[in-house]
Amino acid sequence: IQPFFAMVIFSIFFGQLAKIPSDGIPYPIFAYCALLPWQLFSHALNESSNSLVANQGLITKVYFPRLIIPVAPVLAGLVDFGIAFLVLIGMMLYYGIMPTFAVFTIPLFLILAVATALSVGLWLSALNVEYRDVRYTIPFLTQFWLFATPVAYPSSLVPESWRALYGLNPMAGVVEGFRWALLGKAEGPGTLLVVSVMVVIILFIGGLYYFRRMEKTFADVV
Repeated sequence: IQPFFAMVIFSIFFGQLAKIPSDGIPYPIFAYCALLPWQLFSHALNESSNSLVANQGLITKVYFPRLIIPVAPVLAGLVDFGIAFLVLIGMMLYYGIMPTFAVFTIPLFLILAVATALSVGLWLSALNVEYRDVRYTIPFLTQFWLFATPVAYPSSLVPESWRALYGLNPMAGVVEGFRWALLGKAEGPGTLLVVSVMVVIILFIGGLYYFRRMEKTFADVV
């Protein structure tokens, strides 16, 4: 439901009033297709970032691999994504948009979105245990990240010379990948995707290392 209402708001303010281009695709489905992976990422990031503090009673009483705690909400978000994806299929039928064979790459972009949320979530969840004020910055982080991601606008507005730098935002490659795979955009995410994958790998390795290093102190700090 949330992606649908967000799509309505985006369509009114960005599509109708601001006249943001949508690469020849009807703006409602242009925005909704991007909002699906974004909402999955945003929900997973918020839940995983606060997961250790929210489960502090469990952490102090029972020993188990702490990594399970931030991973669980990331995977749980896939259920809501599946429901919202059915709405997208209905919209594609309404607008007469038929996917190409590129649709089979959707799981890859989905994995990248989940990996991005988990990578950042590992950092923030561990930091949130040590510094409780971190949780108050997360809504601002996700809000800024939303507008730094081509959800309301196409990445074609970004100059080619800046494309690699723009790809440092992993969700840029995810969002453009979804549109390419489902809506039949002529060009794939290309450079955006390559840079995004590299960034996620670095974030994940760093986040996992930091989480493991801090894991021994979780029960004492929470």
